[in-house]
Amino acid sequence: MHVMVIGAAGMIGRKLVQSLAADGTAIGAEIERLTLVDVVAPSVPPAFPMAEALEIDLSQPGSAAPLVARRPDIIFHLAAVVSGEAETDFDKGYRVNLDGTRALFEAIRQEGEREPYRPRVLFASSIAVFGEPFPEKIGDEFFTTPLTSYGTQKAICELLLADYTRRRFFDGVGIRLPTICIRPGTPNKAASGFFSNILREPLSGKEAVLPVDESVRHWFASPRSAVGFFLHAARIDTAAIGPRRNLTMPGLSALVGEEIEALRRVAGDKAVKLIRREPDPAIRRIVSGWATDFDARRALALGFSAEKSFDEIIRIHIDDELGGSI
Repeated sequence: MHVMVIGAAGMIGRKLVQSLAADGTAIGAEIERLTLVDVVAPSVPPAFPMAEALEIDLSQPGSAAPLVARRPDIIFHLAAVVSGEAETDFDKGYRVNLDGTRALFEAIRQEGEREPYRPRVLFASSIAVFGEPFPEKIGDEFFTTPLTSYGTQKAICELLLADYTRRRFFDGVGIRLPTICIRPGTPNKAASGFFSNILREPLSGKEAVLPVDESVRHWFASPRSAVGFFLHAARIDTAAIGPRRNLTMPGLSALVGEEIEALRRVAGDKAVKLIRREPDPAIRRIVSGWATDFDARRALALGFSAEKSFDEIIRIHIDDELGGSI
């Protein structure tokens, strides 16, 4: 089995590669070849020294075809410009999030025209594809009317994925990710970044800025769950999904205030006091257009799963990123 991870240097990409390297049958078959792709050279896991690391920008014309010519059996397409950056840099967001994805899909179609080829494509989408007005809970049948450029780009790609799958150019599954929390590393340009920052930084004894009020509600899952979503999608019998190939993943609906109280239970008042309130109208405006609760029964019925409490999400971060202690 040949597996390709596009966006392998990103947070989810790195963790996915680690899981693949730790368990060579994590996708339900033995991995014989692993190709890692990103705009910066991805790290090759020591457990998989035969992996090939490529420094390629998928949004550049002509870059997708040579990748697809390697004919991977499974393609994890995780590469993207994050929400905040896609909103402030309109051209870059559309070039990377839309044009790069369309180029990949087209390269797969054209490769299949030369010689039969139908890989499985796992695409990282987002709950940002939904926009107001919202029902109490959003199901997969709810229409996509995004209110951000990032959400619009992902929604267009979802339509492309569904159509290219319908035409049997590839076997696609769109994974609508909740906001992933707690993201390791340093703050990025995602508008949702503060959800992680207000937990990650205090857990390491650092200050964090909260740009919205504690009544903001959102939909979350851990990085561990995110990797699990993609691995499960790689193994699943896609006939069970049916023609609607974009799935809203399970998650946890919680208030910012509930995040903070979970931090207090796990790490105490000292950690909570490191959160500094600095309202940011631009972030609040973006966040106000996001959905807050979902009905993920389709994904749950297909075997996808996620955390049920913020205490659990915090403890996963402590175990996976802080050596089990704070």
